Amino acid sequence: MDNSQDLISQQIHLLGNMLGEVLIEQEGQPLFDRVEEVRALTKAMRLGDESAEASLQQIVESLSLSEAYGVVKAFASYFQLVNLAEEQARVRALRSRAQSGEPLNETITAAVTELSRRGLAADQLQALIDRLAIMPVITAHPTEAKRRTIMVKLGRLAAKLHEIDTVTLTPDEWADAIDLITEEIASLWQTEETRTRQPTVLDEVRNNLYYLEHTLFELAPRLHVELHRALAAIYPGDAFQVAPFVRIGSWVGGDRDGNPFVSIAVTEETLRTQKALALRLYRAAIDRMYGVLSSSERFGVSDGLRASLAADAMLFPAEAVRFEQRYPGQPYRQKMAFIYQKLLATEEGAARPWRADRLSRPTEYGSAGEFLDDLRLMQSSLAQHRGARMARGRLQRLITQVETFGFHLATLDIRQHSERHASAVAELLGRYGLVATYSDLSEHQRHDLLTAELYNPRPLTPARLDFSPETNETIELFRLIRRAHERLGPRAIDSYIISMTAGASDVLAVLLMAQDSGVADQLDIVPLFETVRDLENAGRVMEALFTNPVYAAHLQARGGRQQVMIGYSDSNKDGGFLAANWALHRTQRALVEVCDRHGVWLTLFHGRGGTIGRGGGPTNEAILAQPAGSVRGSVKITEQGEVVADRFANPHIAYRYLGQLCNAVMLASHQSDGAGSTPRAWMSAMNELAGLAEQMYRELVHGNPALVAYFHAATPIAEISQLNIGSRPARRKAGQQIRDLRAIPWVFAWTQTRVNLPGWFGLGTALETWASDDSGRWALLAEMYRDWAFFRTTVDNAQMSLRKADMHIAQLYASLADEKVREEVFPRISAEYARAEQSVLRITGLGELLDNEQWLQKAIRLRNPYVDPMNYIQVALLRRLRHTDDPDEAEALRSVILLSVNGIAAGLRNTG
Repeated sequence: MDNSQDLISQQIHLLGNMLGEVLIEQEGQPLFDRVEEVRALTKAMRLGDESAEASLQQIVESLSLSEAYGVVKAFASYFQLVNLAEEQARVRALRSRAQSGEPLNETITAAVTELSRRGLAADQLQALIDRLAIMPVITAHPTEAKRRTIMVKLGRLAAKLHEIDTVTLTPDEWADAIDLITEEIASLWQTEETRTRQPTVLDEVRNNLYYLEHTLFELAPRLHVELHRALAAIYPGDAFQVAPFVRIGSWVGGDRDGNPFVSIAVTEETLRTQKALALRLYRAAIDRMYGVLSSSERFGVSDGLRASLAADAMLFPAEAVRFEQRYPGQPYRQKMAFIYQKLLATEEGAARPWRADRLSRPTEYGSAGEFLDDLRLMQSSLAQHRGARMARGRLQRLITQVETFGFHLATLDIRQHSERHASAVAELLGRYGLVATYSDLSEHQRHDLLTAELYNPRPLTPARLDFSPETNETIELFRLIRRAHERLGPRAIDSYIISMTAGASDVLAVLLMAQDSGVADQLDIVPLFETVRDLENAGRVMEALFTNPVYAAHLQARGGRQQVMIGYSDSNKDGGFLAANWALHRTQRALVEVCDRHGVWLTLFHGRGGTIGRGGGPTNEAILAQPAGSVRGSVKITEQGEVVADRFANPHIAYRYLGQLCNAVMLASHQSDGAGSTPRAWMSAMNELAGLAEQMYRELVHGNPALVAYFHAATPIAEISQLNIGSRPARRKAGQQIRDLRAIPWVFAWTQTRVNLPGWFGLGTALETWASDDSGRWALLAEMYRDWAFFRTTVDNAQMSLRKADMHIAQLYASLADEKVREEVFPRISAEYARAEQSVLRITGLGELLDNEQWLQKAIRLRNPYVDPMNYIQVALLRRLRHTDDPDEAEALRSVILLSVNGIAAGLRNTG
C-alpha cells in the first residue's frame, strides 16, 4: 500500500474510532455492539457467506424503532466522516504533487501549455481568451439531502482535518485537535439529520450564498492569477489582456417553473440579499487593506485621487475631519475610509424595497462601476508613484472580485414554463380582440401573429395591471427585471429560460413581453429543449427564429449571440439513457450547423444533474466529448443538489474543479477536427442503437402498466416526496403517473433502491440486438469506444452506473411489490442489467466493470458493506409502514426511513 493509501486508511480509522466512542457515550454499549454485529454480517455476506444474509435479515426484522434509528444513524454518520476523509485525501494528493513540482493535468496552466504545444500563436490565444465565458449555475433542485446545519459542522471538521494534514502539531495541539473533532462528532450525533420543515426559497438562497461567501468569492482572483502566470511563463515577452472569465450564476430565487413559492417578492428579496452580501464582502476586503495601503503622501499622489478625496469630503464633511485626524498624510487610507463609508450607506440602501425607494442617494454607490472607478483611481495613483507592487497585489485582487461579482454577486437566471407565457399572451391578445382563442392557433399562425405584435409600437400592457393573477405576475416579472437592471446592472439578470420550448412562438412570446417592459435588448431569451422530440426539433426551431427579421434584430442588439439550453434530466426520463445522450449530441451538432449558417455565436447551456441518469459524470470529460464546434470559449452548466456541496464546500476541491472546467473549455474551444468528421459508420450505428434502446426503455417505462404500481411499491418515492430537501414540489402537477413526476425524484428513488435504472437501462438490449453474433459489428463498437470521445464517455458513464447498482439489493426492494406486479417488472430489469454488463465488458475489453478506474471500483467495493445495512433496514421499515394502521407508528417509521434515505445518499454519494 502506498503512503497516500496509508494516510487515508489511518484517517478513516481515526474518525471511525471517534465515532465509536461517541456512539457508546451517547447510546450505550449494546447499540455499539449491534452496529458491529450488523457490519460483520454484511461484510461476510459480501464475501459469499450465505448464512450471513439470513442472520442479517433476522436481526433487521427484530430491531425496535429506536434501535433501527441508532443503527442507521451510525452508518450514516460514518459515511459523512468517510466522505470528509476522502476529500482531504484528494486535497493531500494535489498539494503533494504541487510541492514536488510535478505539473498537474487538467489545470489552466496545463491548458496553456497544451495550446502552445499545438502551435497556437499569442494573438490566436488572445482571441480565445477574449471569448472565454464560463459560468457554473447553482440551482435549487431538491437533491441535497444534507441540512445546512450539518453542512456547516462538516465544514468545520474538514478544516480541522486539513489543519492536521498541513501543520506540524505539538502533542498538546494534537490533543486539542482530537478533542475538537470528537466534540464536533458528538454534536453531529445529537443533531437531527432531516429537516423538520420544508425549506423556503429564501432558505435555499441562504444555502447558495454559503458557497459564494466561503469559497467562490475568494477563488475568482486565484483563477485570474493562474492564467496570468501561465501566460507569462509559456509566452514570455507577449502581453495579454485578461478579463474575468469565470462568473457564477444562480437559479435560486429565479426558477419559478413548477415552484409556486418563487414569487415576485421572493425574487426581489433574493437580489437584494445577494447585493447585501456582496457589499459586506467588499467592506471586509477594504477593512483588511488598511494595513497594506498605508503609503505616505510624500511618495506622491495623483491629481485625480486628490480631487476624489475633496469630492468625498463634500459628501461626508464630518467624517472627512475624522479621517484626516486619524490618517494624517495617508491619502490611500483616507480614500479607503470614504469607500467603506459609501459601501455601508449602499448596504443600508439595499435593505429598502425597490418600489418604495429611488435608485440611490448621493452618499451611496449607484453601481459597481462607480466602486470600481474609486479602486482603479487608487491603483493608478500607486502605479505612478512607486507603488506598482501594491497596485497589482491585494488591490488588484479586489478589483478582479468586483469585476467578477459586481453588486449582484451571482447572475440570477429567470426560468418559467412555456405554457405560462402562452397563457399570458392569450389573455393579452384576447383583451385587444386580436385573437379569439390563441391556443387554437397553429404554430405558424402564432409565429406570424407575435411577429406582427413585435413590430407594433404601441404599449402592450397598461401601467396598472388588471388581468388574471397569473398573467399579472408574468408581466410584473419583466418589470422586476427592468428594476433589477436599473439598480444592479444588466448582469444581475441576463437570461430568461423557457422550459419545454417546442416552437419559435414560445420564444417570440417572451420577446414580446420583454420588449413591452423595455428589457429585450438586455436579456438573452433562452429556449430550453428537454424531451427527445423537442431536442430533435431544436435546429428547426432556431432556424425559424434566425430567419425572423424581428428576432434577428433582437440578436443583433445582443451582439449576435444566442444561448440555447439542453435538458439532460427530462430527456432521459422521456426516452432513456442512450436515446437521450444521442439526442443531446445530435442536437448540439444541429445547433452548431444552424448558428454557423446564420453567423450566430452559440453558447450552450447544459442542464446537467449529479447522477448519470441526469447527465452527471466528470464535467471536464463531458465537455471534451462535446461535438466539435459546440464549445467556443463560452459554456454554462448547472450545478445541482449534492453536487454543489461536493464541488464547492471545500475551497481546495472547488479550485481544482473550476480549473478542470477552464482546462476543458479552453482545449475544446481549439478542437482541430470539423463538426462533420465523425465516421459515417459510427453515426449510423448510433442512430440504430439509440432507436433500439429507446424502444426497450419505452416498453418498460411508458408501455408497461405494471411499472407505475411497481415504482410506487418497490421504491421509497412517497417518502422521498416528504423529505424536506427543497422548496419545489416533487411533481409538476397532481397525479400518480410517471409523466407527472419530476426527473429528480424519479432518479433519486431508483438510486436508493440500488437499481440506477436511468443510468443504463436499454443499453444492453441495444448493443446485443444490434451486434448479435456479428464479430465485425462488435469490433466496430470497440473501435468507437477507443476512438470516439462521445461514445467512450457514454459507455463509461453507464459502466459507473452499472457498478454502483446491485441487483441483489434491488431484489429486496422488489419484494415490497405485489407478486404479479413484481413479476411483470423486476425480471426485465434484472435481465437487462445482465445484458448491459456483458455487452459493456465485451466492448471495453475489461474483465470486470470499472477495471479501467480501479480506485473507483475499490471505493464502491469498500463502501457496499456499510451501505447494505441501511438498505436492509429501509426495506424492513417500508414493509412495516405499508402494513400499519396506527398513524403515530407510521409517523415514527417515516422518520427513520427518511434518516435511511440520507444515509444511503451519503454512502453512495448520489441522490438525484
